[in-house]
Amino acid sequence: NLTELWAIAALSCRGVLPDAKEFRVLFRTPIEKDGDAEALRRLRRRLRPFLLRRRKELVAGELPPRTDAVMEVELSAAHRRVYERELARQRASLLALLDDFDSNRISILAGLTVLRRLCLDPSLVDPDHASIPSAKTDELIAALREVVAEGHRALVFSQFTSYLDTVVDRLLAEGITVAHLDGRTTDRAGAVGEFTEGGAQVFCLSLKAGGVGLNLVGADYVFLLDPWWNPATEAQAVDRAHRIGQTRPVLVYRMVARDTIEERVVELQRRKAELFASVLDSGEHFSAALTADDLRGLIE
Repeated sequence: NLTELWAIAALSCRGVLPDAKEFRVLFRTPIEKDGDAEALRRLRRRLRPFLLRRRKELVAGELPPRTDAVMEVELSAAHRRVYERELARQRASLLALLDDFDSNRISILAGLTVLRRLCLDPSLVDPDHASIPSAKTDELIAALREVVAEGHRALVFSQFTSYLDTVVDRLLAEGITVAHLDGRTTDRAGAVGEFTEGGAQVFCLSLKAGGVGLNLVGADYVFLLDPWWNPATEAQAVDRAHRIGQTRPVLVYRMVARDTIEERVVELQRRKAELFASVLDSGEHFSAALTADDLRGLIE
């Protein structure tokens, strides 16, 4: 959030911005809460002489193109009924908790996580729903079947390790070779080597464990199975494939369940990115912290 920008300025160009309390009053609250264009102009004028951003296309102009697309997924009737029933139940409790957001933050995010898991596969929330097929898994497998048949390789990211387990099982059943990396992986180098040395056609990774620090240019397709609040996290994951050393165009697919909380998260990402684009000229790698109003918008 903008306080993080203040902290960087306080270290690198002390005195350019006021102290933290005054900064909040003069800049953060008017810009983030009220959309105050004049406060935004004042902040940009102060920072412009001290700010230089070197974006990837400037320092790595030889990179092949990257194409991003949203793959909308339609839930089945049975899946939709389960989701809508849980949404109604969670909405009532979450809206009450939002009145004291700071005290109830963990409970609120836990409730939203239930809805996000339901968008992926109903059985992640209740094993009794195992008979309800996951539309997202079915579409992912169909897409990966084509990708692999054409000689390409893919990275598949999710925040939910239990869902990645399901995807890995389905891929193996299809005869597609898979490497797998998440926070439980004890041999991280071995999992990466299994993919980079050509033994696996698909690499399934959790965003937290595999979203940074890896060079996976052997892949030219990236599938993001569930949107995250912060677009920076997704950008870092995509950059595992779209980085120096990549020689082929990279296609990125964000799979979003239609008419669910996932669509609201994508919209939240867009608004947060626009805020920082307005401050830093290009803000796709930043996002402000979640507020009670943000979360209320996800469920109302």
